[in-house]
Amino acid sequence: MGGKRERSKPRRRGRAEDPPAEGAAAVDAEPDHEDVARQIVLRQLAMAPRSRAQLETKLRQRDCPEDVITRVLDRMTEVGLLDDEAYAAMLVRSQQATKGLAKRALAHELRKKGIDKDLADAALDEVDPEEERRTARELVDKKLRSMGGLAVEVQTRRLAGMLARKGYGSGVAYSVIRDAIADAPEHQRD
Repeated sequence: MGGKRERSKPRRRGRAEDPPAEGAAAVDAEPDHEDVARQIVLRQLAMAPRSRAQLETKLRQRDCPEDVITRVLDRMTEVGLLDDEAYAAMLVRSQQATKGLAKRALAHELRKKGIDKDLADAALDEVDPEEERRTARELVDKKLRSMGGLAVEVQTRRLAGMLARKGYGSGVAYSVIRDAIADAPEHQRD
């Protein structure tokens, strides 16, 4: 009774070295490239909306054959899961709302995502110049609150740089900055 207790080995489940179950497919079977590509596309689209060009790039990275890429993406477009026009419009709206980007920066984002020039132009045509100006003013007002005590020239330079990085042209930028600085309480004359 005082002997050592033998340890049983843990059971392995589904390991590669286990023999295949009766009736199981051969391990050497060629994977269905179309099914693999479809699964990759569906996973990508489940994470976030994507353009056709982005999905093509992802499938090429995964060494999918070109004819399979074309068939799978055509089918995704056919069933409505892939729509570059809707994607471009959504991207423009969201980037305007969240980052305050102007048309020029939005055009750059659309090019980066592989959106066709005609589709990009159509999406950018929806940008209202007055709304763009209001957004620029909101950005400037917000930034200006943290720049108290700086010289007007320094404020102007920093604000112009911020707006330029967001794609605003110099005409709109300096007009908005001039108005915002003039309206700032610290620059009001007593």
